[in-house]
Amino acid sequence: MTKMADNATSVDVVEGCRLPVLRKNQEHEDEWPLAEILSVKEVSSRKLYYVHYIDFNKRLDEWVTLDRLDLKKLQFPKKEAKTPTKNGLPGSRPSSPEREVKSNEAIQPFKGIVHSVKEVPRDTLRKSLDLNVQTTTTTTATAPSRGKTLPAPKRKAEPPAPLAPQVSPAPPVPSLPSSAEASQAAVYPAARESTTFKSREDHEQLTSLTTNGTAARRLIPPQPGRKRKANCGVTDEMIKVLQYNKPQSASVFLPPPEDSQDSSDGIPTAPRMTGSLVSDRSHDDIVTRMKNIECIELGRHRLKPWYFSPYPQELTSLPILYLCEFCLKYVKSLKCLQRHLTKCNLRHPPGNEIYRKGTISFFEIDGRKNKTYSQNLCLIAKCFLDHKTLYYDTDPFLFYVMTEYDSKGFHIVGYFSKEKESTEDYNVACILTLPPYQRRGYGKLLIEFSYELSKVEGKTGTPEKPLSDLGLLSYRSYWSQTILEILMDLKPDNGERPQITINEISEMTSVKKEDVISTLQYLNLINYYKGQYILTLSEEIVDGHEKAMQKRHLRIDPKCLHFTPKDWSKRGKW
Repeated sequence: MTKMADNATSVDVVEGCRLPVLRKNQEHEDEWPLAEILSVKEVSSRKLYYVHYIDFNKRLDEWVTLDRLDLKKLQFPKKEAKTPTKNGLPGSRPSSPEREVKSNEAIQPFKGIVHSVKEVPRDTLRKSLDLNVQTTTTTTATAPSRGKTLPAPKRKAEPPAPLAPQVSPAPPVPSLPSSAEASQAAVYPAARESTTFKSREDHEQLTSLTTNGTAARRLIPPQPGRKRKANCGVTDEMIKVLQYNKPQSASVFLPPPEDSQDSSDGIPTAPRMTGSLVSDRSHDDIVTRMKNIECIELGRHRLKPWYFSPYPQELTSLPILYLCEFCLKYVKSLKCLQRHLTKCNLRHPPGNEIYRKGTISFFEIDGRKNKTYSQNLCLIAKCFLDHKTLYYDTDPFLFYVMTEYDSKGFHIVGYFSKEKESTEDYNVACILTLPPYQRRGYGKLLIEFSYELSKVEGKTGTPEKPLSDLGLLSYRSYWSQTILEILMDLKPDNGERPQITINEISEMTSVKKEDVISTLQYLNLINYYKGQYILTLSEEIVDGHEKAMQKRHLRIDPKCLHFTPKDWSKRGKW
């Protein structure tokens, strides 16, 4: 280590450099993962480096000293063209370097899609303007787009091809029901075979499938040579359930459903214009990539934030940020907090208490009526949610805060928010269990409560994507336990194996059909056997489910829920 420190005088470690950094793993063993230097500062004549471990979550980013850097394997950042500053502010360049634009190329936008066109003389360019537009349209039609497929333009030399060639009736294609079937090729390109096609007819195959009695068209790339696999396209079809048998060895593949998420990388390229809290990551710069709060004191707990949160700049330099645990107001010192507590009359979150059983209570908070509390809640939630953005306009949202009661009041445990009007059947926008209460069953309790509200509303719901890594694990676990609980309670009918449909499971649980199918696929339960679908429950799955349910002590009691849904389409109720 001494040699490394001596080399520091000759090697200048700057922002953007990559090198191995010493850290402790879960087994408290030393490891040297590759990390990127995001920032450098000097404290008490000693340099500190803020590092991001390349293959790790951002919550592990930290300030390290020079003796933890392996300077022998230092990688300097590549020299690239300067990127424009963001809003003209210094230090606000985009986090990822942009490609260097060649001088002999011009960028020509067309309907939100950028294409490059080689430089040509002006006269030629003016004469061929229409031709360029036609060419751009053709390129757009063959390239995967976000749920839209533009028809190929007609050419004079060739007869126009029919838009929907007739296809002879064929057996159902293995697929998942989806409200936007054509968007699958764009959203999940990795699940498709990477093949170059010469024409539109070679690239796409038009098929027809029926879901719930409604015919839907889907563009599916041809997959020659593949065997027939499990098909859940017809959700009304009866599925037989086999219990205590080992599953068949045949591999089963189902394309991911429209709203499912197999990883936390499914970030949309643009945020929705409704009340979505999904972050499009376009706002990321060197500032928002770094944690700005050292520590938060909330009641009897001290929390170490995981991510950046836009608290006021003057509070980010404090060693501890103090929050009132009842109104979530932030102050700069313990003295200010004590003075605030003498004036704060709240001993529970503002809003209506709609559930209470034992010490657990849920409060419904309107983002319009309690705007200050809602904004403060979003600020503290942003410390632990990286994939969501922060909206100061909380009017379109409802917040459901879970609390634990003792003699001093109702202490916040976690919360979830939802849109008052969701056009995509989202019943959760953001969901968070505070770190002191994690791994104690409160996350599943929040999820279960969100689906109980959906049952009262008479709807099926799904969480807004993308989910965080911890959120995805919690939802997968909840879906698995809920569906297995239903399947194991099925009883044989007249001596035959019990049967159930995907729609029935969805109606009983209020879980969206796409999430039901993705869970069955994740558990590898569904098989296609002799012309019908069979759910095979092995002894290993049954035993694992029973052990998990024995540990799950916290459950929602629907009898303790006092909730009346509102029709938010009428603006008068806002």
